[in-house]
Amino acid sequence: MTHPLHTPALILEARPLTAHNFSAFGTVIGLADPSLPSQSINQGNALRYDLMLDLQLTAQGGWPMLALFRAQARQFPLAVTEVECHALGSQSFVPLGTQRFVVVVASAGPAPQAQDLQAFVTDGRQGIVLAPGTWHHALLAVEGGDFAVIERRAGALDCRCEAISEPLQVSLPADLV
Repeated sequence: MTHPLHTPALILEARPLTAHNFSAFGTVIGLADPSLPSQSINQGNALRYDLMLDLQLTAQGGWPMLALFRAQARQFPLAVTEVECHALGSQSFVPLGTQRFVVVVASAGPAPQAQDLQAFVTDGRQGIVLAPGTWHHALLAVEGGDFAVIERRAGALDCRCEAISEPLQVSLPADLV
């Protein structure tokens, strides 16, 4: 849940998403690394990149679910009041255009405090895979648009939500607004 905040106790500025700074929370999906191995396919008309993503979708009888989300652009800065986690499966977000989004995360484990959270902003060509148990905010699109979401589905819901311990405002750096 998000809403404009007038007097935040803590300001969290999103930083650019990289594979290195996101590695504790999951995997970055993208082709930014020119050394990624590829193979020519379709009579040389395309390059195929097999990304080694750790999708975990089948725990306790779960199965892969591909969903499409149509996200509205959010106004930044904005208040973050709760986070969620999916203990049994990974969750992937991939923009179906060039829209950026902000990822607010904390390590798996007990419910995080506001000071435990980190924020990253994608470049519009990146997606993410959240590792199982990673605390995160719901999708925060900088520009509105469509996203492919791959997640674990099962008979029982695997989503735990927790309120943030104190007001937290997420902002974008001036050069990324």
